[in-house]
Amino acid sequence: MYRVPGARWHRRGARRLPYLLLAGLVAALLAGPMTPGAVTPARAAPGCASPPAPARPVAATPWAQQRYAPERLARLATGAGVIVAVVDSGVDLRHPQLAGRVLAGTDLLDAGGDGGLDCVGHGTGVASIIAATPRDGTSFRGLAPEARILPVRVSEQQVVDGRGTGRTAAPGDLGRAIRWAVDQGATVVNLSVVLYADHPTVRAAVGYALSRDVVVVVAAGNLSDGGERRPYPAMYDGVLGVGAIGVDGARADFSQTGDHVDLVAPGVDVLIAAPGRGHRSADGTSYAVPFVAATAALLRQYRPDLSAVEVARRIIATADPAPGDGYGAGVLNPYRAVTEAGSVPGHARPVAGLAEDRPDPTLLARQDRRNDAWRRALLLAGVGVPMVAAVVLAAAVLPRGARRRWRPAHHDHDAG
Repeated sequence: MYRVPGARWHRRGARRLPYLLLAGLVAALLAGPMTPGAVTPARAAPGCASPPAPARPVAATPWAQQRYAPERLARLATGAGVIVAVVDSGVDLRHPQLAGRVLAGTDLLDAGGDGGLDCVGHGTGVASIIAATPRDGTSFRGLAPEARILPVRVSEQQVVDGRGTGRTAAPGDLGRAIRWAVDQGATVVNLSVVLYADHPTVRAAVGYALSRDVVVVVAAGNLSDGGERRPYPAMYDGVLGVGAIGVDGARADFSQTGDHVDLVAPGVDVLIAAPGRGHRSADGTSYAVPFVAATAALLRQYRPDLSAVEVARRIIATADPAPGDGYGAGVLNPYRAVTEAGSVPGHARPVAGLAEDRPDPTLLARQDRRNDAWRRALLLAGVGVPMVAAVVLAAAVLPRGARRRWRPAHHDHDAG
């Protein structure tokens, strides 16, 4: 949850819902009985025992992209120069839309890996929402397509029949992963993995990231065991906890509620990149997180004077109003987060002047409004000009017709 000393963000409380986990690919680090000894020994040669099935590219524009219009954001910021750590199932750097965007990371499941292997597709999908580059033949693209992804592989767990199966690193390794990502220069950390117990090593690692001026964005969690189990790191102060909404803007029934939810973003039927090539749809709060992480990357590029705390506060303060409880501050609005010039609560540092090559968001917003007005004027003109012509014609014809009592004109000819 996002909370800093001396400030507590107000969120509406909400009732817990029955247990429901989506059958699909979800990377989750399950706590409790897990011990380091329960982790499968690392393999010297990383590889997928059952590689994901190939997927076809999708040309249609996904609903989340229609909502956020990344091409409009690209005029302001693209995430260039920002490193976003994706602590997940790895990121398949072979995907055409991720080629050149994925750095050499690390692998806590298989010795010798660099994070560029993804056997379940979860981390690849998360990374694509952040940094997929535009490509011919598809409208899908990331919100911050010039951000660089730092993959940290910690899990290849899937949920089958409501139960997690597959390998996952120990909680202590998750703490190591977070620290490693920060030490490698990540200024935004995306954690679409969930623990259901408070582990001191993870808590300390999150605190380490926050102390190093890093924005930490985490999944609010999908419901489990009647909704009574608390998701971590979402329960920690200083992180941004993200829930999920569907295309209708309503909170997804699987998205947890509570004080750890700071805001919500698309998490139902979300289009993501599939390992190797193509795309697929997925559900879960896991996929809502990268929309917020990408927004943080845009802000870190566009407003480098803002601290991580100020970036988080701006994202919360510019969220759109939501229709009920369980949405935290509201629905993520990346465009507002970047463009609104209002002061950030608690902002202590002076705002740097706009660089000469940095677009003025106020001017761009004004241009957008003018363009919209011009398009409406053209539309009205397309309808109005024929109407005016018809009125003029009627004004000329009707009086003459009335004088002739609507009889055709008679012409006399001289006799020859």
